[in-house]
Amino acid sequence: MKAMIFAAGLGTRLRPLTDSLPKALVPVCGQPLLWHIIGKLRDAGYRDVVVNVHHFPEKIREYLLSRDFGVRIRISDESDRLLETGGGIVHAKDLLLPADGPILVHNVDIISSLDLGWVQKRTRPDALATLVVSPRQTRRKLLFDEQMRLMGWMDGQTGEVRSPYPCLKPEACRQYAFSGIHNLSPRIFPHFGEWGFTGRFPIMDFYLKSCAAEPIYGLAAENLSLVDVGKFESLAEAQMLCENILKP
Repeated sequence: MKAMIFAAGLGTRLRPLTDSLPKALVPVCGQPLLWHIIGKLRDAGYRDVVVNVHHFPEKIREYLLSRDFGVRIRISDESDRLLETGGGIVHAKDLLLPADGPILVHNVDIISSLDLGWVQKRTRPDALATLVVSPRQTRRKLLFDEQMRLMGWMDGQTGEVRSPYPCLKPEACRQYAFSGIHNLSPRIFPHFGEWGFTGRFPIMDFYLKSCAAEPIYGLAAENLSLVDVGKFESLAEAQMLCENILKP
């Protein structure tokens, strides 16, 4: 099975740590974030992992070469230009294909209790993409119908709604927060060009434009414990969750 770790971000909200260190190497429970994600993937049966890099790419390369993680690790280099999540996936196409099943994509700054094997088992065969979501409180929510097919996105603070369905009513939808973890069908790649997505773009823009034409589902992890280590203040919370996860 193949997976991709998004590790190219600048980590600006984690300054001053990321003034001299890539976000992927910020330590939690004594180990870099990247160590936690690779280990989680390995333990779930993934043996081929792609890591994209941009900010301090040489430090990530050095770290990966200094250890044997028990999996094949390859680098998708975005040193010249940060491509965001969607562009990063397209850029890594030659490393991700061919694939004999869904490709798991995982943000490097997500520490969670999620069982990745459960995600694989619950991914529908017809899904172009499966987005792991949970009922946690966030400003921005994804909107789903009763079958958990993606319908749109909303900003709970501003009231902004994005959807290919012009008459969509958010209050009639199931609302969940995106986890930063998603499963992609290998057949997704031709659709990027077909829908006009090239260069630098967020993957969520693609999902929101294509969800009316293609089956993109949410997979609700109702009891998920998750910390997005996107800002300095979240490190203590991530440390606590990590300690609980690592308990013997």
